Amino acid sequence: MASGMRSSVKSKYEAYRKILEKKAAEVQSSMSAQKAAQVLAREEHPHDEGDLSQQSHEEWIFLNRNTLDIKLLREVQDALRRIEQGTYGVCYECEEPISVKRLEAVPWAKFCVSCQERIAARAEAGEEAFQELDR
Repeated sequence: MASGMRSSVKSKYEAYRKILEKKAAEVQSSMSAQKAAQVLAREEHPHDEGDLSQQSHEEWIFLNRNTLDIKLLREVQDALRRIEQGTYGVCYECEEPISVKRLEAVPWAKFCVSCQERIAARAEAGEEAFQELDR
């Protein structure tokens, strides 16, 4: 892509870049706040099995929430890279433009609605097949 065209794509998506940067900062801040809350709430030596169980449960929640935050942060950073590379707003699957409505709802979207629905259906079908094997 020519550099002039790339810069026009970048300026076209400047508002999304600002939204994505803000989201990245929010996620990073949330992750730090969660970690601090977990450390402050933790007892050095749990008094009984109930306290130990509560701590284990809180750690499990923290790890799951943190995993989701890390995944979201990676998706946001990937979207910022796509803006820099001039490929933002183009579906990974069909290479068609992603609708403005979709980008406004999910600025880090990699796929258009149609492709995302197909991917979700394939994933669901795969889970169902896996569950059938598990029986």
